[in-house]
Amino acid sequence: MSTLRSDLWCGVFVRRHNDLGHMCVVARRGDPIAGQVFIEVDHLDGTRSLFTPAPMASRKDDASLVFQRRFDHVEPAKVTDRIAREVEFDPDLWVLSIDLRGDDLGIEVI
Repeated sequence: MSTLRSDLWCGVFVRRHNDLGHMCVVARRGDPIAGQVFIEVDHLDGTRSLFTPAPMASRKDDASLVFQRRFDHVEPAKVTDRIAREVEFDPDLWVLSIDLRGDDLGIEVI
């Protein structure tokens, strides 16, 4: 089974969180079919977290997007720098940015 297109997955994620009252935007558009998705969380307390795709070996199946927490409640510059380095490596990268006080993004995290 193949994964859902990146543009569709990102659109659903953004819509769902905006419907829940969270401010969520696509900060960077990547490849619509197979771009990697990064999620940047602003905790509204001066810290940010970053969720990146989990390694393929740790996924239960190939169809779902699974994330790992790369940074947890760190200074914003650290997250921004990491995203910039990743974009240099993979310009097809998607970045979703969300304002969220809690930690429940509604995604699978390993």
